[in-house]
Amino acid sequence: MSRASVNGITVGYDDRGRGEPLVLVHGHPFDRSMWAPQVAALAGPDLRVIAPDLRGYGESTVVPGKTPLETFARDIAALLDHLGLEEVVIGGLSMGGQIVMEFCRLFPRRVRGLLLADTFAQAETAEGRKLRAAQADRLLREGMRPYAEEVLTKMVAPHNVEALPDVAAHVLRMMSSAPSEGAAAALRGRAERPDYSGLLSEITVPALIVVGGDDEFTPVADAEFMSTRIPGATLTVVDGAAHMPNLERQVEFDSALRGLLAAVARTAAHGG
Repeated sequence: MSRASVNGITVGYDDRGRGEPLVLVHGHPFDRSMWAPQVAALAGPDLRVIAPDLRGYGESTVVPGKTPLETFARDIAALLDHLGLEEVVIGGLSMGGQIVMEFCRLFPRRVRGLLLADTFAQAETAEGRKLRAAQADRLLREGMRPYAEEVLTKMVAPHNVEALPDVAAHVLRMMSSAPSEGAAAALRGRAERPDYSGLLSEITVPALIVVGGDDEFTPVADAEFMSTRIPGATLTVVDGAAHMPNLERQVEFDSALRGLLAAVARTAAHGG
């Protein structure tokens, strides 16, 4: 694990391999270890995989209060500056996907390819804002464990909790150990996110939309909404997975991601 001082905080991150840079952004309330299988499987002589801990999570600095998606996106840009990287393939899951959309809004010329997994583009509803505020208060009041135990079988499909106990334990451990102040700050910032629906049609790089077929948080319809608006996007529905297809069905997820990387390489070869 490496550390960098950017934007007034310390960011912990993994950085393995060489070649085309791929940045993977974790969701809430996880940390960069959710991408450990992808880092291990994909990083090598031709692919450099970078997985940071977002501020408030993992080994990065906890900043209480409210963390807008723009702040997360600018932290990632600052980390890339620190690493001397201008253009990257970037992907994220759930909240990480929304951070990636914000990154595309702020830094479109830095994006060579795009992965949006188990996420959605629309702005929060008034009811959703209230629910996120209440959830933030709950995390500060109760800590992370009760919430983590409550949502485990939505993050990981119930049949996978039984069939893949190591995956379930990993997800539960990430959620339970997340700093409650960091998670609450992210919830408050996420409640105020903009609507990215209009941005989607402006994306011109190869794009992959992935969703677990059993995802309750971000159903297949949300993925279809995005895939029909991003020109040329590929949609992959991962059967037998819920909100964490990269962990629940790693082989299928990694295969789809390799397809995106191949599309990026073809685009570069044709001068795109």
